[in-house]
Amino acid sequence: MAAEPLLQVQNLKKYFNIGPGRVLKAVDNVTFHINKGEVMGLVGESGCGKTTCGRTIIGLYESSGGSVKLKGKEITGLSTTEQRELSKQVQMIFQDPYASLNPRMTVGDIIGEAIDIHNLAQGKERMDRIYYLLDTVGLNKEHASRFPHEFSGGQRQRIGIARALAVDPSVLIADEPISALDVSIQAQVVNLLEKLKEERGLTYLFIAHDLSMVKHISDKVGVMYLGKLVETAPSAVLYAKPMHPYTEALLSAIPIADPEVERARRRIVLEGDVPSPVNPPSGCRFRTRCSKVMDKCAHEDPKLTEVSPNHYVSCHLY
Repeated sequence: MAAEPLLQVQNLKKYFNIGPGRVLKAVDNVTFHINKGEVMGLVGESGCGKTTCGRTIIGLYESSGGSVKLKGKEITGLSTTEQRELSKQVQMIFQDPYASLNPRMTVGDIIGEAIDIHNLAQGKERMDRIYYLLDTVGLNKEHASRFPHEFSGGQRQRIGIARALAVDPSVLIADEPISALDVSIQAQVVNLLEKLKEERGLTYLFIAHDLSMVKHISDKVGVMYLGKLVETAPSAVLYAKPMHPYTEALLSAIPIADPEVERARRRIVLEGDVPSPVNPPSGCRFRTRCSKVMDKCAHEDPKLTEVSPNHYVSCHLY
């Protein structure tokens, strides 16, 4: 019998009311699961709902519908006390490592804040724990007395990771954790996340738009478009045989190091702009930019269907 997934997301919705009779459907009926120790990459163009999905899962946004279960227990609509307990199990690494750190607090206090809130350690034991966390992410204990502005972008992201690890969570939601960093630093941070995953048995939801990095770190990948999940599959399968036209277009944009292969490849260029999520197209949301559009696409919204083992696609072609 297969083990129950660690994190189950079922028909998750997050709608924003932005005016009389106007609703922005940022996340619309998203369903996926992540097993213990897995990394799931969530990709798509800017504005597709990736970050909103992550923030709704962790409870920073109140969901508009659907279900999120952690170890089989429902975690949407929790009370303040229950939400605090949840934060010990699920933590988030934010996109902007500077904006997410309090500039008036020392690094030691930033990391120690979660330890204090959950009353995990005091006095010397608390400081030893802070020093251990700094060492875990590749920083020195002398850094504990400094302020965020004294660090580089990569170092600040390491501080953010140390803060997330302070309560020993089982799930980390990494919201584009490398997009604000120099290319030379990105690999260091991703390698650190991989090392921590192996050492601590962590489970990640890795939100990004860098498809080559997602391929490197993820066990499986979900592709979002205008608030909906259009394809999800094991990483190796998705990159070798993408099935949704949107996924094919995204993957065709990844450069390949071999010049001969790169010259022979056909780049799929999407026509037109991304439609407004306030007034999305009827039927399939991707139909206005799809080269394989059919009459059926305008009237019927395709369901996410399993077309091969663990490979789900939302497209009328299948």
